[in-house]
Amino acid sequence: MTDTAASIAAILRAEDDILVASHANPDGDAVGAMAAVAHMLRALGKRFRLYNTSGVPQQYGWVDMGGPVARTWAELEGFTPRLAVILDCGDAHRVGGDLQARLPELRSVNIDHHQGNPMFGTVGNWVEPHLAATCQMAGMLARELGVPLSGPLGEAVYLGICTDTGNFCYGSTSGELLELAAEIVRLGLAPGLFHDRLENNWSIGRMRLWGALMQGIELHCGGAVAVSVITDDMFARHGADKDDLEGYASQLRRLAGVRVSLMVRGDGAGRSKISMRSSGTDDVRVVAAAFGGGGHRNAAG
Repeated sequence: MTDTAASIAAILRAEDDILVASHANPDGDAVGAMAAVAHMLRALGKRFRLYNTSGVPQQYGWVDMGGPVARTWAELEGFTPRLAVILDCGDAHRVGGDLQARLPELRSVNIDHHQGNPMFGTVGNWVEPHLAATCQMAGMLARELGVPLSGPLGEAVYLGICTDTGNFCYGSTSGELLELAAEIVRLGLAPGLFHDRLENNWSIGRMRLWGALMQGIELHCGGAVAVSVITDDMFARHGADKDDLEGYASQLRRLAGVRVSLMVRGDGAGRSKISMRSSGTDDVRVVAAAFGGGGHRNAAG
């Protein structure tokens, strides 16, 4: 049985010395959720630290995280967590080896919206796969805690719901989500200025990498499947890095007739990472799960 915003709020009110973490290689929803929870904890007067084994991607460097983000356990020296809040992780291994190894001994709360989440939290599991973003859940939690969705907190929540819904264009966008966004706007967020910071911050390396990738797109299954392969040398050649790939897989669906897109890149010796996107009823999560991955019906890896 999954917990609720009210039960998670009660845990946070009762606890202190809280570690806030999200999955490695965080996207906008994971970054936003971490920042949102940090600002809630600060409003509650709690002691906390932020942790992500990959750090915050450069493109989200403008986000007010509410505190420094530790990338290694050594950076947490002097802080002994009594509770871990794990955000946007479809499985415990996605937090990285150091934290995963400590989770069996560390009390933890699992807040997530991915299908197939194994409920790995030891004191709380709030998992809502029908919701569009973990940041939507963060907004619900802020309401439960009585913390206004204004300033950096509102901006963090807005970040996650924008990036995980394609700026409110995906099928997961609901009336409730739009009402949450409207509340944040009423409390002071300026959508135009926010969009400029979110979207108009590309490096020349990212632009050149995307251009090269689009030149090499392959179509299969009569044009219904688009595939883009990224080789390791392409990053150095164009002055880009792996963070610059965020959002690219979704662009392939802009091709007329494409139902499923795949972005393939190397992930260490003998390994590949595949990001899949689809539209409508084509369920790419089932394919990802068959190879040990997961995600959502229309976005998985």
